[in-house]
Parts: sequence; C-alpha cells; structure tokens
Amino acid sequence: MSENPPLLRPDLARALVPDTRRAGQPTIGMVSLGCPKALVDSERILTRLRAEGYAISPDYKGADAVIVNTCGFLDSAKAESLEAIGEALAENGRVIVTGCLGAEPEYITGAHPKVLAVTGPHQYEAVLDAVHGAVPPSPDPFIDLLPAASVSLTPRHYSYLKISEGCNHKCKFCIIPDMRGRLVSRPAHAVLREAEKLVEAGVKELLVISQDTSAYGVDRKHDLSPWKGGEVRAHITDLAREMGKLGGPNKPWVRLHYVYPYPHVRDLIPLMAEGLVLPYLDIPFQHAHPDVLKRMARPAAAAKTLDEIAAWRAISPDLTLRSTFIVGYPGETEAEFQTLLDWLDEAQLDRVGCFQYENVKGARSNDLPDHVPAEVKQERFERFMEKAQGISEAKLAAKVGTLLEVIVDEVDEDGATCRTKADAPEIDGNLFIDEGFEGLAPGDIVTVKVDEAGEYDLWGHRAKG
Repeated sequence: MSENPPLLRPDLARALVPDTRRAGQPTIGMVSLGCPKALVDSERILTRLRAEGYAISPDYKGADAVIVNTCGFLDSAKAESLEAIGEALAENGRVIVTGCLGAEPEYITGAHPKVLAVTGPHQYEAVLDAVHGAVPPSPDPFIDLLPAASVSLTPRHYSYLKISEGCNHKCKFCIIPDMRGRLVSRPAHAVLREAEKLVEAGVKELLVISQDTSAYGVDRKHDLSPWKGGEVRAHITDLAREMGKLGGPNKPWVRLHYVYPYPHVRDLIPLMAEGLVLPYLDIPFQHAHPDVLKRMARPAAAAKTLDEIAAWRAISPDLTLRSTFIVGYPGETEAEFQTLLDWLDEAQLDRVGCFQYENVKGARSNDLPDHVPAEVKQERFERFMEKAQGISEAKLAAKVGTLLEVIVDEVDEDGATCRTKADAPEIDGNLFIDEGFEGLAPGDIVTVKVDEAGEYDLWGHRAKG
C-alpha cells in the first residue's frame, strides 16, 4: 500500500499499519486520505474490524479487499481520491469507498463502476456491512472477538483526538456541513476517558481536532458529565484544562486545532500560560478584508482579531499562531488582497498556509460574480507565500541561541527529527539534531539549544544538564 506523502498539503495523512496477520485470517487494507479527522475515522473502522477478527494489511497484495477513505473538500482532492480508488482497483481489484467523497456515490461509480460499495463520512456500520459482504469474517474464538486496543495510524507517541463531528457554519466556499452534518459533540467524559487511555498507553501528545473546536458542546448546551468524583462541563475550556491534568507529572502535550476566534477563546490562553495546554492555536482566519469575509459568509472582524491576538500574546508571550488563508476568492480585488498582506504584516502569524480558491460542486461561492483569473490567483499566492515566508524566517532566526523543549518524531543514522511546541506534525516545521542524537527514541521529550534557523525549520543540539 503506497503511503500518502504529506508534501506541502496539510490534508494528506500517512497510514502505516504493521503486518500481524495469522494464516487464513481475512485481511483488509486501508488507504486514508484527507484531514486528521478522516484519519480518526480510519482508525475507528480498523479498530472495529480488528475486534471482529480481521487482520490489517500494509499492502494491496496482502489484502482480501481495500477500503479507501476519501477526501471531497476541494475538486483537486476529489480528483486525488478518484486516483487513489483507481490505484487500489488496479492493484487489488476489490475496493470499498468511504469518507467525504462517499457523499457523492454517483460521482465515484461514474468513474469507477467496479467498486464494491460506497458509504458516506463516519458511517461506520455501513462500512462494516460492506466489508462483511465482500470478505466474511472468520474469527478464531480463542484470540479474536475480544476488546481490541485501538488501531493507530500515527506514531505511538502522538494521537489525534476527535471531540465532535459536523459544523454549524455556512461558509459559502465549504460543503463540509452538507457532507458531515451539523455539530454533534461527544460527551465530555467520553472524550476525557479516551484521552486518559491514550496517555496510559504512552501517548505524549494529544492533538485535539473537530470541524470547529471552539464550538464544542454548544449543541449539548454545555451539559455536565461525571468525571473523577466531580463534574466536567462540555466546553472546550473545561475539556482542555482536564486534559492538561492527565498523566500526573508526565502530563501530555495538548495541542488545539481548528479553533475559531470566538470571544471565549481568550479563556484558553491562561491555560497555556500555566502549561496545561501548549501555547499553540490553529485558527482558520481565511482572509482579512471585511468585504471578502462577508462574501465568504464568515465573521468580518479582522481589526478586532488583531486586538484579540495582542491580548492573547500579552498573557502567553510564547503563543504560536497558525492559520490558513484563501487567495483569489470570487470578487477579490487587488486592494482587498493588499489588505490581507498588510494584515499579515501586523498579525505576524507564526505558521501560515494558503490555498488558491477552487470551485467545489455544491458550494454557494460557485455562483458569485467576478471570479478571479487563474494567473492572478497564482500571482497572489506567490506574493502571499513570500510575505509569510519572510515572517517565518525572521521569527525562527530570533530563536537561535534559545533553549526549547522538543519531542522526537524519528531517529535514523543521520540524526533525529523533532518538533517544538510550536510545530504540529505533518503541517509545520521541524527541529533537526544531527550530532549527539545517540540514544534518542521517538516520543522522547528533550531540551535543545537552537544553533541555526531556516525559512521553516530549526537545527540544534541537546542541552547539557
């Protein structure tokens, strides 16, 4: 099974599963495309299958059937999903499709009529039914049908933790609410119990994900759940605080993704200053000009957002802000784009990604007037990334000579690849140790002195003492 290389895309995730099958055991392969939320869906499907006696194959040829978990957010992602389905069909021939693109079954079967079944996003039971029909289970009563430890598609030392499904926003460029529905939050005690089990299993970093992390619990009216002799509210502030207390002295790193800048986000910042949560916020600002934000059907408060950012940094000076933006949105003028560049100069965000606007089938933005020509979108993308790169380079240069705590992701004969608290896996930069890395292992958390900085990455050596 080919890996899904991250390249420069934050919506591609690797799927690595060890080969642990026994003779005659029915075996399923998995290709997991899309965002970390889809990766969690893949993990849940594989966990259920393993509990039913299926083995998980790391390649096409060893699998009796292959599940392709698709992405359908952009037309380019849809094309990539169709390509992955075609590859699985060519290499294996027996393919079950699920995920976001599964919400458009005719689109899939029109391109690949030989797929065995198509199910939509997070339809776990339907996926299991399709697998049962294609590859009947054959459990060994002595070793299967027992509660299985969760299958993880990430390295053992970090794990994504999904706290809700769906989204209540109606952004004109996005069809995720149509594919995944409105916000449905998990009970607080269920999320915390899963987090606790992950930490007990050796996970050093919890990556909290959802479509809208700030809105967690709104649909539940922030109800209370029993937790450790007391009660905990279904609210992101309470959830983050309790996660930060897990593990005792070896508490995990807790990293928050997909946080919308609602006013109550300011309540998370003291938790970062206290060390309960990493000083890191992943906030999808998308643009800065109020008219563009209005055409996107997003909150148009860019100026107030700058005030909020300043207030956050006053409480937690080490705060890292990551965001994504869209350039070339329908109707975007040169003046509006320049406002975005000027805003970026003021905001000085640490980690920035950018997408050129694409039409997506079913999105309301398709019908907006004054679509931006492709060559203009490309030119604005290049200018935006040049600005963002300059900010990143300057911020990283300021870290040379400082001491940073890092988590080790990989170790090979050339050195150790690590991440600082400012770096999420796959989407941000790295810190490399190329001397004195002997004895390090993935999951180790060590202190490093920064020796050198690049545009997005750092280099350093282990600090003594």
